[in-house]
Amino acid sequence: MTTQSVLDRQSIIVLLLLAAAAVLVPVLNGAVVPGSPLHLSDHLVPLLGKYVCFALLALSVDLIWGFCGILSLGHGAFFALGGYAMGMYLMRQIGPRGVYADPVLPDFMVFLNWKELPWFWQGFDWFPFAALMVLLVPGILAFVFGWFAFRSRVTGVYLSIITQAMTFALMLSFFRNDMGFGGNNGLTDFKDILGFPIQAASTRIVLFVLSVAALAAGYLICRWVVNSKFGKVLVAVRDAESRTRFLGYRVEHYKIAVFTLSAMLAGVAGALYVPQVGIINPSEFAPANSIEVVIWVAVGGRGTLAGPILGALLVNAGKTWFTGMLPEFWLFALGSLFVFVTLLMPRGILGAAKDLYAHAEQRLKPRPLSEPVSQAAE
Repeated sequence: MTTQSVLDRQSIIVLLLLAAAAVLVPVLNGAVVPGSPLHLSDHLVPLLGKYVCFALLALSVDLIWGFCGILSLGHGAFFALGGYAMGMYLMRQIGPRGVYADPVLPDFMVFLNWKELPWFWQGFDWFPFAALMVLLVPGILAFVFGWFAFRSRVTGVYLSIITQAMTFALMLSFFRNDMGFGGNNGLTDFKDILGFPIQAASTRIVLFVLSVAALAAGYLICRWVVNSKFGKVLVAVRDAESRTRFLGYRVEHYKIAVFTLSAMLAGVAGALYVPQVGIINPSEFAPANSIEVVIWVAVGGRGTLAGPILGALLVNAGKTWFTGMLPEFWLFALGSLFVFVTLLMPRGILGAAKDLYAHAEQRLKPRPLSEPVSQAAE
């Protein structure tokens, strides 16, 4: 595949906007003096970084839902698993600086009278191992889940219910103190990452830029996938799975592959999310969170890649405003937005914008002059 086929006009616009964000946010935060209307305060930097992580999560859902027809209502599980992998690394970095000053055991394990570090915590004091687990843990779970679900030809609403049951089961498991992940309190009180203070303004700026870079890389990967021959088969599976199967394609293999890739992208989003918000707990597994991600994709525009990024940013910005000003009305606003988009803009914001642009371009296009009527032969 050529570079031109990946970098279409939409992709160039998305990448330019992301590059502008990666430059402007550090400049407005560090170079503009406080008190100026252009100054970006320190607390807004991790908030924007959180939005970017949510955009990457929405992008991962659009890859499977928009181009393969797999509606996952449990993608929050992969996001949370990536977050827990990063959280375990950050907890191991605390060492004797914790409340109980234990050089090996995290504070919650000392409080629960654990005597030694569980085997599944081994290696998380080394960042490369933790980064590998951010990809492997969600990827392996998605592969195993997809192996059984897609080979059994579970589709449609039944698949959506199973994915929701998966994340709900994980949420209940992680709430248990004997699981070794902090119970309902989760993992928090992080000190530093790679030796840099996690609360420092410079660290937050770097985390934001890394989040933007991860979103750009995730977008390019998804664009490359959907523009490839593999992506064309995915669209065929979405539109006519039975016909695609009759043509000789192993549909389940394509579904497993794209589902696993999508889960790994969600895991990366979760890993970047945790150091910016400072906590990861079992509430991230809540099925409502996964349903909300689907709303982001629907609002922005399913099957567009850029649309879910826009939807995640707009909906979460609205959520921040509503929960600060009118918290009791947020769920009503979110539900009304979803109904509005479903009924009046089924292609989402980006799809509606493309339709308006095409309609305007068609109207402004000059009409060809009519051919003169030839005179009849005498």
